[in-house]
Amino acid sequence: MEPFDLNLRHLRALSPLVRLGSVKAAADAIGLTQPALTLGLAKLERQLHCRLFDRHTDGVVPTPDGLAMAHRAAAAFDRLEQGVRAASRTRSRGFARPEHLMTAAQLRAFLALADHGSFAAAAAASGLSQPTVHRAVRDLEQIGNVALAVRRGRSVQLTAAGRHMARGVRLAAADIAAGIVDLGTGGESVTTRIAIGAMPLPRARVLPAAIAAWQGEPLRTTIAVVEGSWRELVEPLRDGILDMMVGALRDAVPPGLEQRPLFEDRLVVVGRAGHPLRGATPTLDALARCDWIVAPPATPLRTQWEAMFAGRPTPAAPIECGSMLVIRAVLARTDLLTLLSPDQIALEVAAGTLATIGEPLAHTIRTIGLTVRTGWRPTAAQARFVALLEAAAADTNQPPSARNTGLQQF
Repeated sequence: MEPFDLNLRHLRALSPLVRLGSVKAAADAIGLTQPALTLGLAKLERQLHCRLFDRHTDGVVPTPDGLAMAHRAAAAFDRLEQGVRAASRTRSRGFARPEHLMTAAQLRAFLALADHGSFAAAAAASGLSQPTVHRAVRDLEQIGNVALAVRRGRSVQLTAAGRHMARGVRLAAADIAAGIVDLGTGGESVTTRIAIGAMPLPRARVLPAAIAAWQGEPLRTTIAVVEGSWRELVEPLRDGILDMMVGALRDAVPPGLEQRPLFEDRLVVVGRAGHPLRGATPTLDALARCDWIVAPPATPLRTQWEAMFAGRPTPAAPIECGSMLVIRAVLARTDLLTLLSPDQIALEVAAGTLATIGEPLAHTIRTIGLTVRTGWRPTAAQARFVALLEAAAADTNQPPSARNTGLQQF
């Protein structure tokens, strides 16, 4: 079941039903007749394969499933309202609450267009006809009194308002989907998906350990890992394309996101196994005379490198790179140095191609953690995966001799 298979007006009625305890009062609150809401609620329960409310002569009482779905639906409509408000900042007139007039079919079509970039691709992906997708998007533009998309040759480009709207719609869909997953609709056949944005360091050991441990879980879930830098991953996270992001935490957190520390990492100087400085504890002067591969500007790794040489001339850095594959390959063939975590070069050190130069640096501590959307309420599967990440991170904080490398630790 997809989120927009459910009727939005019926979902919107869940919170008034919980709050008011009366079908008639809830129907009045959302502008439906009592018979229409009664039928709509019954249809919603059939679709979700569970009872949401217990009916009594003096009103209705939410079941635990009904209360959970009402909370998820309320969060979804908050996300949608935020997206509509952001998209409609420049409009001078229109409906006071345009999001109340939008239908699930319109939002499904618009999200397909936002994801696929053309009416033809959106139609193919959604199973709708091109005229249906086109009409749905134009209806949304009229409801919101704002342009959402413009043609660019054969493709379609979202306007700034369209991008705000797409974020709100995508996040609303994610909340509704989480509600469906929470209810276990479909029983053991349900397969969910967790999308993780992974920066370089967690990909070396912590994330693989959590994913390996996940294979012993009974939950049917697909783990999707998207690699990238912080800049490449932060917008997909905010848009709801990613559920979480794992990597070095930032001092300044963008609005709408929150960070949770997992472990601290201490950097080392890295060079080829036969580097002239290997086997010694080099001074800063000796390190400053070498050429370096450095991380891109404004990244935590680059900041640590600059701080290491603060108060003295910065060493030559002929290569600026964020790709671990490139960095490791260049280091093995040259006398360049770089700063990395020991975990990121463990295989190369074991293979005898790279080596650490000196001891871990005392003042190069990075906090590695989890970044999620503010107010994110994980599903049971997502919460379990976060717990496995935390367990893997706790093992990372142990001295190498005390680390448990088997899956039984989870």
